[in-house]
Amino acid sequence: MNNNTEKIKNFTDLNTWKEAHKLTLIIYKITEKFPKEELYSLTNQMRRASISITSNIAEGFSRISYKEKIYFYSIAQGSTTELQNQIILSRDLNYIPINDFDNLFNQSIIVHKLLNGLIRGAKNFKENS
Repeated sequence: MNNNTEKIKNFTDLNTWKEAHKLTLIIYKITEKFPKEELYSLTNQMRRASISITSNIAEGFSRISYKEKIYFYSIAQGSTTELQNQIILSRDLNYIPINDFDNLFNQSIIVHKLLNGLIRGAKNFKENS
């Protein structure tokens, strides 16, 4: 889809969005197995946080101002950290097997690092403009 010579034309071209989307799909799959009494609490919170990540990346991408881009990417970063907390809680409640936890948490770290890069890139571009 996208290599270093192609221009990023849509938010779906961003590696950050792709990895966050992957995280959301994993969250949905894993939370299907959560106890039914968690449907309107932890399950719902985790799904909403993961959706918030991809949605804020998309919204930030569409913004012209770098201040606004940074704002939305930072909101996505906060949602990633919120989701990491919920993943840890799910492990501690034995809702997630340890190998699934490791894969899920590692995916959240990838997203967190990529968001750091997006934020840093927007700040650098703003400062050099």
